[in-house]
Amino acid sequence: MILMQERLKQAIELINQILEDRTVPRNIRDHAEKAKNSLLDEEHEISVRVNKATHTFDEVSEDSNMPIYTRTQIWNIVTVLESILHK
Repeated sequence: MILMQERLKQAIELINQILEDRTVPRNIRDHAEKAKNSLLDEEHEISVRVNKATHTFDEVSEDSNMPIYTRTQIWNIVTVLESILHK
């Protein structure tokens, strides 16, 4: 449980990096904010929250306006989130 919380915290910190980067297009930051809100929504189980966030990133991951480094950041976030589900 502690490891899961640490990974969740790590994912949120990585999302915050995207949110704070003003070179990232607005629509991509909006998706990152949506994913973060899903992860913080304690009304749902962690698996539901992670799946919602992952789905949100899947929706935006192929955006042609996304900087390459942001796409890499998103892949890293998704990897961290998947590690929560496959503990």
